[in-house]
Amino acid sequence: MSGHSKWATIKRKKGAADAKRGQMFTKLIREITVAAKMGGGDINGNPRLRTAVAAARAANMPNANIERAIAKGAGGLEGATYEEITYEGFAPNRVAVIVEVLTDNRNRAAAEVRSVLTKRGGNLGETNTVRPLFQHIGHMYVDKAAIDEDTLMMAVLDAGAEDIKDDDDQYEVITSLSDFHKVQDALTQEGIPFSDAAIVWVPISPVKVSGSAAESALKLIEALEGLDDVQNVYTNIDIDEEELARLTG
Repeated sequence: MSGHSKWATIKRKKGAADAKRGQMFTKLIREITVAAKMGGGDINGNPRLRTAVAAARAANMPNANIERAIAKGAGGLEGATYEEITYEGFAPNRVAVIVEVLTDNRNRAAAEVRSVLTKRGGNLGETNTVRPLFQHIGHMYVDKAAIDEDTLMMAVLDAGAEDIKDDDDQYEVITSLSDFHKVQDALTQEGIPFSDAAIVWVPISPVKVSGSAAESALKLIEALEGLDDVQNVYTNIDIDEEELARLTG
């Protein structure tokens, strides 16, 4: 399993925890509001909003919350103006970290991200410090129980999918940034259920860590994800399956 897939597994486990649900809803509502403000409140005509709403529903967010967030964004209601920023840096042992932020205060967001990194032995870098270590792609998952690989390939390759990877009991469908929403639409039109659709940073060469180094890296990443302004954290960390289960169990 790739370093990215491992971290995706960790994120799913943490996302299922009730203690995290309130914070997760806050981040999802922020994304829905911004998507609706930028592209309008019509889900069919706003791919970013469609993706955000799908993520909210997958997290069991009540429809009333989703509708209020869309109305707030599309209606242009007065309130905070959010800015999208991507920070780059390193955790200890040269583990690369990319942090995506949606904030109404750039200075606060930068200070909080820098503080978490430096307190845990990492550092905040300049733009393009670690981006060359990652690929910026779209992906989504399809359960193997829902469809066979040949049928899935026929559905997504014509829409622009670049690859289909075997990931345990799921297929991971890989797309370019430009074809991400086209592939989503193709799956929807064919009635093929999918999950975790997102534009992500995937490490090119994961960094192997273990023992206390692995534990420290996971705690740093969790601390970053705990910041209110942080939407997503990506890393090139690679941990053995058994150790990962022990640290996240």
